[in-house]
Amino acid sequence: MLLRVRVTLPDRPGTLGQVARTLGVAGADIVQVVVLERLGGRAVDDFTVVWPGATRMERLMAGLAAIPGVRLDGVWRAIGAPTTTGQDAELLAQIAANPTEGVATLVDAVPGLLAADWAVAAVVPVDWAAHRGGGGEATVGHASWRAPVPPRLPEVTPLRARAMTGPDLRHYAVAPFGRAGLVLVVARDRAEPLAAAAFHSTEVDRLSQLVRASAVILGDRLDLVGAPPVTTIT
Repeated sequence: MLLRVRVTLPDRPGTLGQVARTLGVAGADIVQVVVLERLGGRAVDDFTVVWPGATRMERLMAGLAAIPGVRLDGVWRAIGAPTTTGQDAELLAQIAANPTEGVATLVDAVPGLLAADWAVAAVVPVDWAAHRGGGGEATVGHASWRAPVPPRLPEVTPLRARAMTGPDLRHYAVAPFGRAGLVLVVARDRAEPLAAAAFHSTEVDRLSQLVRASAVILGDRLDLVGAPPVTTIT
């Protein structure tokens, strides 16, 4: 299976090689490395690896924990192929080519781009925050494959792009479209023995950019998301 492994490590020569060797010894076949952050002598790296299903995950975790200065931030199953250049532009081109299905196209594609489990486009009413816990609910405009029914959405108001973690340790990234109360919610579930990492700020930025660009392309069509179907009486 395809796994995403996130580590924080000292940003010095040799440490990345130690992590790569440890992954290899544990049985992982590295297919991609992405540097998410380099700051203050530390780096945050995402490794996408092919992991043999019969091999125990504890061996990998113990090996990484034994490297001085290295912290394992998360290991989780990756949905979709490793990130490649041009994926975001290709997605926006698909949305522009078929704007009628634009929101659905975006929602279905985002989990694969961000190594997440599912995504939902939800319409948040103006008074949603006031009714949380009292029966108020967002309207789901479109949900991706594997989204729970009904999806358990976090408190997303005020509407701004950010990452958050729910009481059940599920990680979310949210980004508003900027009109009609529409917001895109992306989630990483917790599935023992794996524990996904929270969404990094670079991932939230990427999600926000995709949502903003999609909003420009789709324009007034966003107002129709979550609206009840029109019934024609003859």
